[in-house]
Amino acid sequence: VQLQASGGGLVQAGGSLRLSCTPSERTFNYYYMGWFRQAPGKEREFVAAINWGGRNRYHGDSAKGRFTISKDSAKNTVSLQMNSLKPEDTAVYFCAASTHNTMVRYDYWGQGTQVTVSS
Repeated sequence: VQLQASGGGLVQAGGSLRLSCTPSERTFNYYYMGWFRQAPGKEREFVAAINWGGRNRYHGDSAKGRFTISKDSAKNTVSLQMNSLKPEDTAVYFCAASTHNTMVRYDYWGQGTQVTVSS
């Protein structure tokens, strides 16, 4: 199974982007789908996660109040709506899936999509 992330790009500060992550197999099941990001020279950072049913959502400190994770169960797609973007949000964003009943261990990773926020 491959996770296909899309939606990255270049946006001005204050703008919005919507990232999407879709498994290559629509029947792929997981416990959690998460978004992470990694900026140059920095460690990978947790952004948000959502459970299979879509009811339980978790947002990291950097995402709270600005980013929202959601799931379209019909398409088995998880999206990350990012509003009020800041230059410090610039990073490669990865989606990941956990087939374990935990948010801290992910065993499938997407290829990453670049988000660049200009000041």
